[in-house]
Amino acid sequence: MIRQTFRKSERLCSKSKIENLFKRGTSFISYPFRITQLSDDKNDGPPVQVLIVVSKRRVKSAVARNRIKRMVREAYRKNKHIIWDNYSTISSQKLLLCINYIGKTIVEYKDVERKLILILQRLIENDE
Repeated sequence: MIRQTFRKSERLCSKSKIENLFKRGTSFISYPFRITQLSDDKNDGPPVQVLIVVSKRRVKSAVARNRIKRMVREAYRKNKHIIWDNYSTISSQKLLLCINYIGKTIVEYKDVERKLILILQRLIENDE
């Protein structure tokens, strides 16, 4: 069983990987999120790396932006097993993922979690 943690190695921090993700990745919108994904062939680190973005243009208050990011991180941490099970079996590929919040207001945690589960399941369906 996968541990319900969200370690530094699971976060997408590399500038070159982030640039690559936005240049060559594909995206779709599942309101209030825009998901950008890219399959990476390098096999270092965890099978899925995630970047969580909340735009200052859409959510003005820093307090609100941080709250949204905390909710998204928590929802991902609790449900990452959905996508990790799929990508850990494919040992040669790794997924780079950007979860961009595009809503203008704060939504409740249960809505964020429900939407994130649907997104993770859609990513698996698209991969197969």
